[in-house]
Formats: sequence, structure tokens, C-alpha cells
Amino acid sequence: MGLNRFSLSGKRALVTGASRGIGQALAIALAEADADVAVTARSKEALAGTVKAIDAASRNSIAIAADVRAVDDCRRAVAQTVAALGGIDILVNNAGIEQVSPSLDVDEALWDKIVDTNLKGAFFMAQAAARAMKGGAILNLCSLTSERGIPTAAPYGSSKTGLLGMTRALAAEWAKRGIRVNALAPGYFRTEMTEMFYADANWQASMLAKIPMDRFGVMDDLAGAAIFLCSDAASYVTGICLPVDGGTLASI
Repeated sequence: MGLNRFSLSGKRALVTGASRGIGQALAIALAEADADVAVTARSKEALAGTVKAIDAASRNSIAIAADVRAVDDCRRAVAQTVAALGGIDILVNNAGIEQVSPSLDVDEALWDKIVDTNLKGAFFMAQAAARAMKGGAILNLCSLTSERGIPTAAPYGSSKTGLLGMTRALAAEWAKRGIRVNALAPGYFRTEMTEMFYADANWQASMLAKIPMDRFGVMDDLAGAAIFLCSDAASYVTGICLPVDGGTLASI
């Protein structure tokens, strides 16, 4: 047993929002743990770098253009994964967007854009995957805002809090189907989506003061946690949200 329990050999995974940032890093990490990996983004061309890295890990891959806000795209992405890889054992719901705005200025279009991507898309992708799975693991990407209120992030925080509730509900409902549903809550990670914050030196200093480990996260910090929750090593773990945040939530 031992470390073999962490291997994803023989597993088929689908990772959404995998063209960059956390999604790309997790797709590559799953491949390096010996899973075959399908990846999605709104643009198939944007996935070229991710597919190249999966191929370099000697795993099978497929790039799928899909907008998770469209239910038909979710179903099609799962169907294409099953056709290309022979099945699906793992879904990583990573696709997400953020746009800060004072709550009094949030309009319906902004609300729908964020919530439909982060929450609606995750649900219908999970639904499509569960219909095709014969057991397996679903991993949702939550956030510190799933647990804490952040000013100017009401739509984002609402979507991520909803995603935490969805994680728990699906874990309870699908356990009898042999499907485990868990979540990761990354702390402060520098990505293309969050770069606007990191450009502000004062913001960086303020955030670092809240992190007991006194550093921002790097992608390797997420890889091990994701592999664990997707692997047989976590065969009795479902319905949890694991913070990967350097101790931030524990210290607030």
C-alpha cells in the first residue's frame, strides 16, 4: 500500500479552466501522478501549453473548447472526455472568474457572469460527470471567501460560498454512488487573474501580515493536496474543504 495509494495510474481526469494558473498547474500535477487528463477552456488554442506539458509526462490528453456557463458545453466536454480517454474518474472544477466591484455598483450582468461561471458551471459539470462515472472523485476549487466576507467581492464570495454548500450536498448525496466530492480553498496565490492585486506593494504587505507562514502560495503547494483528494489515499474522505493557505483561516 503506502505511497501507491497516491498514484493516479489508470485514472481519467477532466480539469476545467486549465489554460493557465491553478487549473493548468493541477492538470499537469494529475498527469505527473499518472492520470490521463482532458482539459477545457473557452479557447482550445489557449490549452496548447497545458497539453504539451501533459504529453511530456507521457500521459494521454485532449483539449476541449467549452464555456462552463453553457450546460450543453458541460455535457459535451464530459462526453468528449469519455470518448477520448475511455471513461472519467476525476473531475476538477477549477474554471472561475473574479471582478471586484463595490456592491452598490454590481449590475445583473456582472453578477450572472461570475455566479454562472463559478457556481452554475461547476454544478452542471459535476452533474454530467457523475452520470458518466462509475465511482471516482470530484474536486471543486473554493476560496477563502467561502468562509470569510471580503469587501468588493460579493458576487465572487457568494459563488464560492455556494460552491462549498454544493460540495457538501453532493458529497452526502453521491456517496452511495461511490463518488467522493471535496474542495480545495487556496489562499493567496499569484496568478494572471489576481495579478492586479499583487501589483500593489501595500496590498502585498497587508496580505502577508495575515499569513502565519509569511509567504504567498506557489502552485506546488496545491499539487499534493489535489492529488491526495483525487487518489485512493483519500478513499474515506468526502464533503471536506481543505484550506491551502499558509494558516490564514486558522489565524483570523
